Amino acid sequence: METTERIVESYVRYVKGWATIPNIRCAGQYEIDLLAIDPVNLDRYHIEVGVSVSGAYSKLTAKPFSHEALKQRTKTAGQRRTIGYFVERKFNVPEVIETLRHFGFDALYGKVIVSWGWTDEAAAQAEAAGIILWDFRDLIREIGAKFKRSKTYFTDDTLRTLQLFTQAMDQRVHEGGKETVS
Repeated sequence: METTERIVESYVRYVKGWATIPNIRCAGQYEIDLLAIDPVNLDRYHIEVGVSVSGAYSKLTAKPFSHEALKQRTKTAGQRRTIGYFVERKFNVPEVIETLRHFGFDALYGKVIVSWGWTDEAAAQAEAAGIILWDFRDLIREIGAKFKRSKTYFTDDTLRTLQLFTQAMDQRVHEGGKETVS
């Protein structure tokens, strides 16, 4: 499981309060990053994480997706940053849909892409495809805001690291950014 996927799972579990199942293998070498269920209203979500901070590939785009271009090493990264990639390789693949049915995700469930931003055209394309977009940066901010209000000790390694980072950054701001040496 990638670090970004762990962070998203921690966000969904501890900020949203949803139950999760990560990294579900499907036939044909496909994988579902995260399934989540809101225990209050039983809403279900299939969440895929595609976070890149590389300048050219950080945002999701509405550029056309091509299976042939995906196989070309020099074009793979760009293809994985398209809404079409997620639609055709993550959400609408028969092997993934069959696995989702096995977990009780039949017809009505949310499809979520977590990314480091997107273009306006990608947002329109995602909306037309019934896909919800979450900005990874906003998730990190929400996690940080929750830590400012709570002193809970987390045993989850990912969440504990984020908690320590958030508290360290907050403390540095309150100290005026001064270096302290012990």
